[in-house]
Parts: sequence; C-alpha cells; structure tokens
Amino acid sequence: MQKSELNYYVALRHVVGPTKNTEGDKTNQPCTKLSRIEQMKKLNSLPFFSVIVLLLHVSNSLATSSRESIYHTFLQCLQNHTNQPDHVSNIVYAQTNASYTSVLRAFARNARFSSPSTQKPLLVVTPLSEHQVQASVVCAKSIGVQLKIRSGGHDFEGVSYVSQVPFVILDMFNFQNVTVDVQNEIAVIQAGASLGQVYYRIWERSKVHAFPAGACPTVGVGGHLSGGGYGNMLRKYGLSVDHVVDAKIVDVKGRILDKAAMGEDLFWAIRGGGGASFGVILSYTVKLVAVPEKVTVFQVDKTLEQNATDLVVQWQQVAPHTDDRLFLRLVLQPVRSIVVKGQKTIRASVEALFLGEANELVTLLGKEFPLLGLKKELCHEMRWIDSVVWWANYNDGSSVNALLDRNHYSVHSNKRKSDCVQTPISKNGLTWIWKKMIELGKVGIVFNPYGGKMNEVPSDATPFPHRAGNLYKIQYTVSWQEPEAAAEKMFLSQIRMLHSYMTPFVSKNPRSAYFNYRDLDIGINSHGKDNYQDGQVYGIKYFKKNFERLVKVKSEIDPENFFWNEQSIPS
Repeated sequence: MQKSELNYYVALRHVVGPTKNTEGDKTNQPCTKLSRIEQMKKLNSLPFFSVIVLLLHVSNSLATSSRESIYHTFLQCLQNHTNQPDHVSNIVYAQTNASYTSVLRAFARNARFSSPSTQKPLLVVTPLSEHQVQASVVCAKSIGVQLKIRSGGHDFEGVSYVSQVPFVILDMFNFQNVTVDVQNEIAVIQAGASLGQVYYRIWERSKVHAFPAGACPTVGVGGHLSGGGYGNMLRKYGLSVDHVVDAKIVDVKGRILDKAAMGEDLFWAIRGGGGASFGVILSYTVKLVAVPEKVTVFQVDKTLEQNATDLVVQWQQVAPHTDDRLFLRLVLQPVRSIVVKGQKTIRASVEALFLGEANELVTLLGKEFPLLGLKKELCHEMRWIDSVVWWANYNDGSSVNALLDRNHYSVHSNKRKSDCVQTPISKNGLTWIWKKMIELGKVGIVFNPYGGKMNEVPSDATPFPHRAGNLYKIQYTVSWQEPEAAAEKMFLSQIRMLHSYMTPFVSKNPRSAYFNYRDLDIGINSHGKDNYQDGQVYGIKYFKKNFERLVKVKSEIDPENFFWNEQSIPS
C-alpha cells in the first residue's frame, strides 16, 4: 500500500469511525471476531510475504466496508432531508455503481487527474433539484466529509473533482436551465449550464443581445462567473461578474439565499472570489449586453522571419489602448521554421473580434497597427453567434448547434499559469523570451489585452482586482497526450521554467495571478492550524487587497470552514 493510499485510508476511517462487526460481537474490531492477541499469534506463524498479503487484504476490506458505510449513511440522510426520498438513490453514485466511472469522468477535463492512482471520490452526487442540493450540503457536513462542487470541470488543477482526503463530489451538471428575458435584458443561468448553452439560448431569443464571457463553450457557468469570467468583449463590457445582478446560493446551513437574503458582502464575494469557498452556487441572474447584427473576426500569423518581434512591440502599444469594441488576442507558440529547415521559430497569431464592420476595422488598424498589414480579404463578417463558433476553433464545419454539445471537447493533460503585465516588454526582452521558448520547445503564451471598460471599474468593485494599470494578462499553456509520468514531469518543468524566466517582465509585490487560471504552484492550504497563513500566500496573488475582505466574509458565512479546498478562502 502506497503512503498516499494509507493516509487516505486513515482519513477515511476518521470520517466513518471504526467499522462494527456485522454479527454484533462486543468488540469494535472490523470484520473479525479474533482478539488482538489471537490475530498477532496468527500473523507471527505466517511467512512474512503472507503477512503482507493478509494485511493488504484486510486493509482493502476495511476501506470497502468504510465506503459502503458512508454510502448508506449519506443515502439515509438524504432520504430524511428530501421531500422525495424514493428518488434519492438515483442521484448518488458509489464506487461500486456501474455508472460511477462514466459519471466521474464525464466532466473531468484534465487527463492529469484521471489516472488510476488519482484518489477518487467516495460518492458522486448529481442533484436534480435545489432541495437535493440543500440536503447534500447538510448531509456531507453531518458525516464530516469534504464536499467538492463541480459545474463544468474545466478547473485546470482538478480542484473541483480531486482531493487528498476522503471527499464527495456534488456535480451540478443537471442544473442547465438558461431563461432569457429579452424585454428586461436579463438571463437567469443555472450553475451547471455551459457557456455555449448560454450563448445559444440568448441567440434563440435575440440576434442583437449577448453576454460577455469566455471563448470556450464547454466551460461551466458556476466556476466561470464565481471566479470573475472574461472573454473577447471585456474591453467593451468588462468581466462577466460586472453584469451579475442577482444570485442564489446554498449556504453551510442548507439555506437558499438570494441577493437580498445573503447581503451585500456575500454577494460581492461570489462575484470573483470563488463560489466554492462560501457555498453552492445555484444560479446567477445577469444583464445582457448589446451586439451589432454583424461583427468582424480575423486571424493574422507572423513568424520571427516575418518580423513578428516588431509586430509584438507594436501590439503592446495598440491592443490595450485602441477602440474598446476591438479585442486583439495574441498567441505566441514555438513552431517548426519553414525558412530554416530543422530549426524552430516563434509564430505570433493575432486573433480579433470587432463589434463592427470590416471596412471600419481595416481603416482603424491601417492607422494604428500598420505592421499587422490587415487587408479586407482577411476579415470575416458574421453574426455574433457565428463568431462564438469561430473563436471556439470548431474547424470541423460545426454549426451553432455545436454550442449545445458539452462533450465537444478533447480531453488531454494540461497545465496553465498566469501573470499580469503593467509595462511594455522591450524588443530586447521579447528576443530573450523567444530564445527561452524555443529552447523549452512546447510551452505557449497568450497575451489578452485589457484597457477600455477594464480601466473604468474600481479594483475593489468585485474581488477580481486586476483592473486599471494592467496592460494585458498572460496565460502560459502546455498540453500533451503522452500518458507517461516522465512526460508530465518534463512539461510541468518547462512551463514552470518559463514562468520563472518571465519574472522581470511582469507585475511585482505581489506577482499577480488570475483565480480562474488555477495554479497550485503558487500555494495551497492543508486545512490545518496554519490555514489563514497558507491562504494568504496565494490569496494575495489572486485578490491583492481584496483578500482580507474575502476572509472576513468567509469567517461570517462559514466560520467552521466546511467549504474548503486546496485554494479556498480561509476563515
């Protein structure tokens, strides 16, 4: 038995207590009537290898018995706390259930956390009603087991579905309703809906309304909005949470609270501070935004041999300051050179969304960004909903109906990190960055420009603090298909090295990070006596001065810290 498995088993026994003998003997020893002395005599009379095999068998039997005990205890509790007790067994999946693995893996979006050695949840609970969510919280708390909350599974570190202690997953994927009220320009979105579903349902009702959120359609709303949420309209409309006008959450007492009931502090906290630290988000009510009937997209690629370095220098001067209807994402990736055989180069890809027509865009960038060399034939005018499909890189001819497909996603191993840039990186600095990226071989970086609306919203309006003063956000990204541990070690080392190498070019004191680009490298808490000190390490990087207000809210709403994870807000 590996050390991690032993620690997990010890923790499991702590949750359920000793397993009582099913035949009712007076001892409290698991699965046997032998006294301790008799057991030791038997063990001493066996060969060493046989003793090890026997211990492993007994340990596995204990673990199985403990898991079954938790299942029955949890199920009984749910039945006692719901108004339809006969239906409860259909939403609880124990490890012995034939559907357990498929339900667990359905929204595990990072293959790093799907290996056989990854600790699995004792149960996966898939509620169908708000009442069942309330009961799940009450019951998880009553038996003392950690509760992880999953809405879409895009958590880059698997925090919503992986743990090192015994845990239960509350999977919100059945909460997919999106109710659009065009007249009042609002939508009520349940936490388990995907962004693609949100965009599609809005488009069904109106061709000139939208919602500013992420470019990946399979991301779940619950995590995306509770962590801030941004997309290719952030320069025009800011973050997703800047448009949240109401919310519903189940708190640690099992109560359903809306904005009026939860109060301003908690409502503030769950709009960027991470919902899973405070309760279970049921839904968000959001204000829709206006989009024109036609928008314009384009992608222009340049390599180092095509003057990409000067292009990036000029991009830094333009992208954060141009017309706020224009979003110019910059993707930088090491690729094989077609000019110098056998060598690598850097490809700089400018990907754009403009809330307007192509002629206006070409004229604008001809003046502001001449090194891009944009021509009208490179531009594509389309409906906003079609631009969502384009940005999702659905290059298989998919129609807008693909936005409803939550499984339109390729699962692979990946790692992400983030930074904020507050002063432009010089040409010389970029040259050194290219050299390091080519040396490492695979890690890419993405520059997402700020400015526009982001400069107008105060840094403490929501927990997300990275507003005015930031030119752009960096996302570091590496993905791989190889299942071997050596490959994971190599690629994790590469992305960490590049992140370290970028230190002189990014924000300082603190070095900022984006909460939704979850990165356990910057600190974790172990839910122990140093919980606050641990949380402060990563909390300051994610939330800066807003961290202390989040701690205050947490201490009031969940003083015993039931809702915790590896990077939750401490009490």
